[in-house]
Amino acid sequence: MKTPRLLRNKIAMAGLVLILLYVLMSVVSLFWLPFDPLAMHAEQILQQPSFATGHLFGTDEFGRDILSRIMKGTSVSFIISVSATALGAVIGIFMGVWAGYLGGKADNVIMRIADILFSFPSLLLAIFIMAVLGEHTYNVVLAIGIVYIPQFARISRGAIIALKGNEFIRAAKSNGAGRNYILAHHLLPNITAPLIVQISLSLSTAILLESALSFLGLGVQPPNPSWGNMLSSARKVMMFAPWTAVYPGLAIVLLVLGFNLLGDGLRDILDPRLRNVR
Repeated sequence: MKTPRLLRNKIAMAGLVLILLYVLMSVVSLFWLPFDPLAMHAEQILQQPSFATGHLFGTDEFGRDILSRIMKGTSVSFIISVSATALGAVIGIFMGVWAGYLGGKADNVIMRIADILFSFPSLLLAIFIMAVLGEHTYNVVLAIGIVYIPQFARISRGAIIALKGNEFIRAAKSNGAGRNYILAHHLLPNITAPLIVQISLSLSTAILLESALSFLGLGVQPPNPSWGNMLSSARKVMMFAPWTAVYPGLAIVLLVLGFNLLGDGLRDILDPRLRNVR
């Protein structure tokens, strides 16, 4: 029996293993944590990482266990990144598919909206949206989702334009297939490969954006743990307590690396031009 291409791709498997470790940590954090991530202990302020005390990653400037806060922050990062990516993907793909298939004025209007959103740097656009909507977790999801809309719109539009002139589309039209049927059964199934890759890469960027917004005080609000606000609070003590910044930063780096490796591997697997390169 032939091994699936995903299992044979070392890059994709390395990324998948990293992601699954974080998923496991997120699930475990729902039922068990080493310490209460919100509990403050004045007698345990800025303790170094130690097995003896049970604080494997040390404590922060309020005596809170850093490992527990990182584990709790994993769920926050996953929920926000997955929800925001899903929101941006659904709206962006809908816009791009109709723009590419209809063409003409509809294409111009839809893509000019996408171009306006694309003209702003991702972080600045997210900050602007948060400044307008206010500080709330739901608004973080909305802000990051809006940032992703033009990316998915452009990718799906380009893929639809490349496909809609093919013979099998003309054959479907000659057989009486309607527009919705062609979109659902012929076009959308054939553009899933680039969209899957984009979704995996967008998840990594969503984590970075959420962390950046929380770092700036616009995302998840203290005392609720988020990797971004943990890094923000660590700025005041990181010179003499570096573990307060190292471990949250490492958590971000490894999860982003996992999604990037998975996206790179999926690109190699799903793109027939790259299947024999590695």
